[in-house]
Formats: sequence, C-alpha cells, structure tokens
Amino acid sequence: MGSAPQAQAASWRVDQAQQLQRLIAAAGDDALRVLETSELEIAVRQGPGPALDRVANALAMRLAGMHLLGHSSASQKAGWQIVDTDAQIDLEAGVSQAIATDSLMTFMTALRPAHSDYAALRTAYASESAPDRKAVIGRNMERWRWMPRSLGADHLLINAAFFEARLTRQGKADRTWRVIVGKTSTPTPVFATQITGVNLNPYWNIPASIVREKGGRFSASQGYVYANGRWRQKPGPLNALGQMKLVMPNPYSVYVHDTPSKQLFSKDTRAFSHGCVRIDDAAGFAAVLLEGSKTSDEVASAIKAGQTVTFDLVRPIPIYLAYFTAAPAPDGTITFRPDIYRRDGKIALASNPVEACRA
Repeated sequence: MGSAPQAQAASWRVDQAQQLQRLIAAAGDDALRVLETSELEIAVRQGPGPALDRVANALAMRLAGMHLLGHSSASQKAGWQIVDTDAQIDLEAGVSQAIATDSLMTFMTALRPAHSDYAALRTAYASESAPDRKAVIGRNMERWRWMPRSLGADHLLINAAFFEARLTRQGKADRTWRVIVGKTSTPTPVFATQITGVNLNPYWNIPASIVREKGGRFSASQGYVYANGRWRQKPGPLNALGQMKLVMPNPYSVYVHDTPSKQLFSKDTRAFSHGCVRIDDAAGFAAVLLEGSKTSDEVASAIKAGQTVTFDLVRPIPIYLAYFTAAPAPDGTITFRPDIYRRDGKIALASNPVEACRA
C-alpha cells in the first residue's frame, strides 16, 4: 500500500509477538474479527527467527489493515463512494517502525478512526448487552473505518439516516440542520466532494430521469421553460431548489439545496427527494457557510433581489454525504435511527467466521 521504498522488516522479539497476540484478541473491542493465531503461537514457542518474523508480520499487517480500512469485502461496501485516502498509508513501513521502536500498541491504536463519533460508538459497544443494538453499533463502527481518518478541521457531514447536516469548524461541532433526503426508491448516494460556493436564486436543470418520470410535461405557470434540448425551471418561489443550492461538483447531480416544501421538515422521517438533500433554514445555512465572505444581510439582500448569483466560500470545505444508523447525541449517548435504505444487513458482523490468515 503506498509507493515509498520498502523498509527493511524489523525482527520480532517474543514479548512483542505476545503483545500482538493480545492486540488480536482485543480486536473484538473494535467490532473487528479476531484473527486465527495458531501459527503465531507455534512460532512464539520456537522463539525469535525467520518463522516468527514471517508469521507475526503477516498478522500485524492484517490487523493494522482492519483497524484502518475495515474488514468488509468490496461487495459489502458497494455503493459507498467516499474515497478512503487512508489506503495510501504504508502499513508495512509502519509495522516495521513500530517493532523497531517498541511501539506496537501505540501504532495500532493510532489506526482507529480519529472522529469523536467512533470513540463514542466504541465506548457504547463495550457495554451494550442487547445483541441487536450491539450489532448496529458494530456496523456503524465499521462504516467509520471506510471514512478518511481526517475529515478536515472544517467540514459538513450529511447523515442521511439521521436526516441531519452537521457542520464542524476547527475540529469541533458547530451546529446542525434538519435535512430531507432521497426516497427509498431514489436514495441519496454516499460520496464526498468540496463545497466551493453558494448559488442563490438558482435555475433548476431538470435531470433526464425526472423528465422521463413526468413524461416531459411541465407547466409554464410554474416557471418551467424548454430550451436547447432541456427543461429548466426559472428562479422563483416555486422553484424546486428554493432560493439556494450549494456549488459542490459531483458525478451524481446531487446537491444540497433549499425547498419550497418547508412543511416536510416537521416530519420525523424525511425521505422525500429524488436523491438530493434539502436543508432547513437554507438562507441562514448559506450565511453560515459564507461567513468571512458575505454577511447575513448581504445574503438576504441577494436572495430578495431575485437574480441568480454565486458567492464563493472563503475557502472550499469538504462535504461528506454518508449513512450512519447509530450516532452519539450531544450528551454522548448513542441514538439509533431506522435503516431506511436497508443497508445495515450487508455489513458482516465481527462474530462471523473469518478465514485464517496464512503467512
């Protein structure tokens, strides 16, 4: 993993191999599978040498990879399109350095997801006695391993299962907004991109899928126009995007935007869209993102003027459209939400059998 030159593998001492055994046995605390260690036990009894180095290195690499990237197969992760940049970390060099500096415990611990949500889930997992709830917590811990360890000091996280957008600034939760996400037939995809700006009084370029769904019938009285081979809706009070959408390039044509159907935010289950994310208090949300560039009064004036305009953020920030069915409340207790897209069952549990790691 990674393109750096391979480091010379360090030799394992017996006590380090025994520490690795304990770390493997404790993997269940992170809702990870416990690897088979019979070969390691034999090598430990034989003492230091090439056999111990070979078996211990292979198991340490396997354990490190699970802590960093998870234990799920590609099919279990299907649909999760957030690129995990952690895959570029050179674990072989890391293991070798950890053995050379006698810091294996520190190395393995540092590979866990760094986000506070993961820490809260891990704490709850240890004390949860109800099997169903424990399984949900474990599956969401696994999802965090699919995320980059660092989401950025400033970022926006959309959790479709919680119908919530959470802004983090300087590494601390700043505020949250209610959102509406995709219907079960048109779920909001999981992906990451950058927010570069805010488009006020936007046109809506209607996706071909919706044109087909509507049979190409759109009323001019609602601001729809047909030009250059496509349907669009002009800015205005009836515009499906409302008064704001984020500039967030992505291949899914999915955006975070306002909506004229504000009564839907009062619903507990808010899965009504074709995949886009509609956000509550869109004007206030836009003003928060534009702090340092535009004042809230300037944002309100631009919206009132009715002209389509784009304001750039002071600096782009990452946005993650994700899916977690268990997450900590502000007081740290774990809250659960229905698995609206029926994705939890695709993730293997730590208690499932795993093929022994053969060095």
